[in-house]
Amino acid sequence: MNVEGVIFDLDGVLIDSEGVWADVRRQFTTEHGGRWEPDSQTRMMGMSSPEWAEYMHDELGVDLEPDEISAGVVDEMASRYRAHLPLLPGAADAVRRLAERWPLAVASSANRPLIDLVLDEADLAACFPVTLSTEEVGRGKPAPDVYLEAARRLAVSAERCAGVEDSANGLRALHAAGMRVIAVPNRDFLPDADALALADAVISELSELTVDVIDP
Repeated sequence: MNVEGVIFDLDGVLIDSEGVWADVRRQFTTEHGGRWEPDSQTRMMGMSSPEWAEYMHDELGVDLEPDEISAGVVDEMASRYRAHLPLLPGAADAVRRLAERWPLAVASSANRPLIDLVLDEADLAACFPVTLSTEEVGRGKPAPDVYLEAARRLAVSAERCAGVEDSANGLRALHAAGMRVIAVPNRDFLPDADALALADAVISELSELTVDVIDP
């Protein structure tokens, strides 16, 4: 397909953070009068911050306004990242390897401050000329909005982009955007079989993310 740009998700792809999100949201929910359900984290994966904050308020019963929920959760996430950044094995090498060939972007459901913090802490900010949060576009994943806007900012057509995702909603978003879909399934929150079937390539770890996988 002659790939001309590569777009990475962040959580679950470059950092092992879905469990951190689950722990922080669960603690925040129970401390503020809500109830945590077994599938709460899975349901929120891919949502933008306004969407998941509203979900925690409306569906989980957190007794705060959505903007207060988002701010509280993000503050705790940032604190944990500063204490220990859960960078996945091979993430830095994979990013730098692909950055030698293509312009890269991050299109993440994480809030802008967290994206910037992670890339700075990992010393990868210079590899990504474009970074974008779903809070900066109309809809979160599985809608394709964040991927389409990232491609636009890279000045590459969506059909000439490849994306790297771990979650069901992320895979669906990439597919809806018309991009080449590379799946690195999250082992703790496995994507649904129908979402995984949308992938053009499936790898088990980032050491397998080679130039030939991106553009065979």
